[in-house]
Order: sequence, then C-alpha cells, then structure tokens
Amino acid sequence: MAWHAKLALDYQARQGKSTVQFLHDGPLRVLKSLYPEGHAVCHNVLVHPPGGLVGGDVLDISVHVGEGAHALVTTPGATRFYKSNGQKAQQRTRLQLDPGARLEWLPLEAIAYNACDAANHVEFALADGAQLLTWDVTAFGLPMAGQHFEQGALTQHIEWPGHFLEHGVIAAKDKLLLDGALGLAGHRCMANLILASGTPLPRGQREALQESTHALLQSAPEGLIAGVTAPNDHMLVLRGLAPVVEPAMQLWKTVWAHWRSELWGLKGEAPRIWST
Repeated sequence: MAWHAKLALDYQARQGKSTVQFLHDGPLRVLKSLYPEGHAVCHNVLVHPPGGLVGGDVLDISVHVGEGAHALVTTPGATRFYKSNGQKAQQRTRLQLDPGARLEWLPLEAIAYNACDAANHVEFALADGAQLLTWDVTAFGLPMAGQHFEQGALTQHIEWPGHFLEHGVIAAKDKLLLDGALGLAGHRCMANLILASGTPLPRGQREALQESTHALLQSAPEGLIAGVTAPNDHMLVLRGLAPVVEPAMQLWKTVWAHWRSELWGLKGEAPRIWST
C-alpha cells in the first residue's frame, strides 16, 4: 500500500517567541517543540514512522515561517528511498519565508538504495530580509555494506524561482556521470549547503564568508572534495563529493555552525537528536 502523507508547518513570532502550528495527514509529523537556544528559535524534529519510501509513496511537506520567526527543523535519521515496485517514490518540500524570517532546514542524509526510482524536489521562496540555511546530503547505495547503486535513478530538483535552479537525474547506468572525472568521480555521496537571502548579501559580507569557508575546507576530512561559490548576490552554495556520508556530514555541520554564527551571532550547537 502506497502512502501519501502531508505535513504543513506554520511558524509565527509572538512576543519574542517562535511557535509552530501544524496539520498532518498520514504518517508524517513533528515532535514537541524545543528551545535550547531560548524562545526566539523553535527547534523541531520531523518524523516519518515508516522509515522510508517505496514506489508510489509521496511525502508532501510545506513550511511557512512568518515575519520575524526563526525555526530549525531536522530529522532523527536518514530518508531512505527503497527499491522501486514500478512506481516512483516522491518527496516534495516547499519552504516559504516572510520578511525577516529565518529557517534552518537540515534533514539528515537521503539514501538512494539500489534499484530505487525516486524524486526529491525542494522549492523555496524568500521575502525581503528573510534568510534560509539548508543542506542536501545524498548517498547512492551503501558501499561499506556491499550494497552498491547498480540499478535505478534519483531525480533531484532544488529551485528558488528567479534565482537558482539545479535539476539532475543520477542514474545508476550512467557510469560516465557516476565515475567520470567531470561527474561524481567514483564518489557515492554528494552534498550541498545553501545560504539564501531574500535581500542581497553585501559584497563584503559575502566575500568574507567565502574566504572563511575556504579556510575551513583546508581541514576537510580525507577523500572529500568541496568548494564554495556565490552564484548570485543572494546566495552562497557549498558543494562536495565524498566516498560515504560521514565525512561530508562532519564538514557540513562545521560550516553550518560557522555560517549561522557569522550571520546571526548564534552558536552552532548541534541539535540533540544528531547525537542520539
């Protein structure tokens, strides 16, 4: 039986406290709100009890962050796209930020299992003064367990209409993409970390963040390739390739902590769920 689960999160700032209301249909919801950084930042953990998606499953997630609110949303574990049954598994995420809103959308890695047929679609919209920190870390197969990505495909789509579009199909049969020097070069984990700002980032701030991030990349774990660019005045994008998830996630957490500190003056203390 295929699941079509929906979750809508609505964050608002009231008297200095960010709070959330949500509606859900099917096996998709958030746990109790936490405030480890004080009332201004609302932390939530998104859970999907089935633990993964098979052919025909659809997860629809929408997040609205009202003016002046700040939310951090993560997951307790990986999103798993399992072997297809002839239908596509889909996860669709829409993020909308009002003026002055902040959102940290930080799901743990997605795993494309052998013979999956999956699509992961993320789209966001930012008003003036809003800022988004989000990442996408994707693993193809489980090479350390001998479960290689030899069949199937993952379609990945990340879009900020009018500002940024990245769309690609990673097919197991495309050996030139998976193993070629201009593709994944034999790596089986690809990742990006995005800073998006509704108002253009001042050039000095953008360049300073790039330079300080380059310095952090000098101590990247062995085997990881990474670089940071500014595709436009509103964004910074860190991209990387790694043999497996762990070194990429280790570096991504470090850079995320650095960016939120430089941008917002907030410590980069990892959500407790990441260490449980």
